[in-house]
Amino acid sequence: MNKALKGFTLIELVVVITILGILAAFAIPRFANLEVEARKAAVQGLGGSVRSAATLAHSLSLAQGKGSTESVDMEGQTIGMVERYPTEAAIASTLVDFTGFDNSADPNIFIKTGANTPATCRVTYLEPTGANLPPTITVLDAGC
Repeated sequence: MNKALKGFTLIELVVVITILGILAAFAIPRFANLEVEARKAAVQGLGGSVRSAATLAHSLSLAQGKGSTESVDMEGQTIGMVERYPTEAAIASTLVDFTGFDNSADPNIFIKTGANTPATCRVTYLEPTGANLPPTITVLDAGC
């Protein structure tokens, strides 16, 4: 009549739940931190893309012998130029893809969507302010 019962005792169940709780307490902050690092990497990557696109447009303008404000054609897009660099309004046209960023409020400010503090998780492009000066490209990732 004695059947061997199979299963967990209450103490074993409590111990397992406690261990899982402790593991979760350490794992959740680590995963949350990975999201922040991923957003920072995306902002840094877009900053590099903006810098490369501006340099490419500048090189194309020089190679074609264009004037400082003459437009250039890149990948079927006409890019307005100032001092042989893309204008603030035209910089987004030089980029192939900036998914995950919003520039609807201002075409030269790319804000990372989902950022904790959008004002400090963005890339800003400012056209040159004079002859022989490069554009100002600012990458902020403190609020990602």
